[in-house]
Formats: sequence, structure tokens, C-alpha cells
Amino acid sequence: MSDIRIRRAAVADLPAVWPIFRTIVRAGDTYAYPRDCTRADARRIWLDAPRETWLAEADDAMLGTYYIKTNQGGGGAHVCNCGYMVAADARGQGVAAAMCAHSQQRALELGYLAMQFNFVVATNEGAIRLWKRIGFDVVGRLPRAFAHPEAGLVDALVMYKWLADI
Repeated sequence: MSDIRIRRAAVADLPAVWPIFRTIVRAGDTYAYPRDCTRADARRIWLDAPRETWLAEADDAMLGTYYIKTNQGGGGAHVCNCGYMVAADARGQGVAAAMCAHSQQRALELGYLAMQFNFVVATNEGAIRLWKRIGFDVVGRLPRAFAHPEAGLVDALVMYKWLADI
């Protein structure tokens, strides 16, 4: 999808973010958020807590959203963390790849040197394939760390990419 526009999100965008967030979180198969998150929870988690939140749009349709935040403080403050959500009807169209490329550039602009995904559910094979294709390495595996609603206890991966060389 070549006409994706990525813009900074504001609290006023919550009505557009909420349906994507609600659908993904209620499915319970990729994020370790309570499946009964409320709209207020979504605002706090996705819009208020991160350093920045961004939206991907095309033709006035909300395609996806991502956040960027510092992964750890102090000596780890040069590493950021991001989370990505794509609307169900926009999956497989390059939205996540476009947001990840944007987030890496934004991370460098914000002074981060690396990006880490702390908890990639091992059954999320499409995301893992994409992150590996983009240059992320699996640097850790957390055995049976995620209670998947259908697969039971599954592993979660820690994925990492050094950004300073891109």
C-alpha cells in the first residue's frame, strides 16, 4: 500500500484508535493486556503513557497505530520499545512494515540507538517473520510466558535491533 500517511496522534484521535485497540486486545492472542480493557484503559496505555503515538491512514481510513517509548531508564534509556496495531481489514497490505520503518527513523530522531520488542507472542508468526525481515534478531525466549486463548501457554520472544547503523 503506497498511499499510507503516518501522522502524530492526539488524544482527540481516541475514537479512531479505540476500535483497532479493542478488537486486538479482546482477541487476546498478541498483547498481554487484560482482554476487558476499557476505552479509558486504551487511552492511558496507548496515548498517554508512551513518549509518542502515531497513526497510519489512507483515504481517511484508519489503518493502524503505533507507539514509541523508552524501554528502560538510566543506562538503558538509549533503547526504545514500540507496539504496533493494524486494523483487521488492512492486514497484509504493508501497514505494519511502513509503521516499523517510520518508527525506526523516529527513534533515531529522538536519540534512541536501538529498538527492543519485549514480548512478541511466539504464535504471532506473521509479525515475527516481518520483524526478522526488517532486521530484528530474536535475543531471548520466555518459555510459556503468554496464556494464549486457544493455544494455551506459549513462548514470548524478545527481539532487538541496533538502529545506529541504519
